[in-house]
Amino acid sequence: MEIRVEARAGATALVRPVGRVDLATVATLRTSLAAALARGRRRLVIDLAGVPFLDLAGLGVLVGGLRAARRAGGDLRLARPPTQPRLILELTGLSRVLPPYASIARALAR
Repeated sequence: MEIRVEARAGATALVRPVGRVDLATVATLRTSLAAALARGRRRLVIDLAGVPFLDLAGLGVLVGGLRAARRAGGDLRLARPPTQPRLILELTGLSRVLPPYASIARALAR
């Protein structure tokens, strides 16, 4: 998995993983989210457009990232999830806690 993290205005970071987010790759995403928070980026937007597959381990990292961001006084939002990640968010009920946004701009908006 490849991950790009872009600093945005204020305390926001745009995190762009590319590839499957599963048990074999979640450590990379977890590390990237923790590093962004450690740099003072309390608002995290994860662009899922490049993620064709998300499993329960991936969901765990997203929930852990949300908790960490909120502890830091921020938030975590999901943008542009493809069909399979969006479906797993809906089936598990996590779409109520982590609602997916159709665009990065909407996820970045307050």
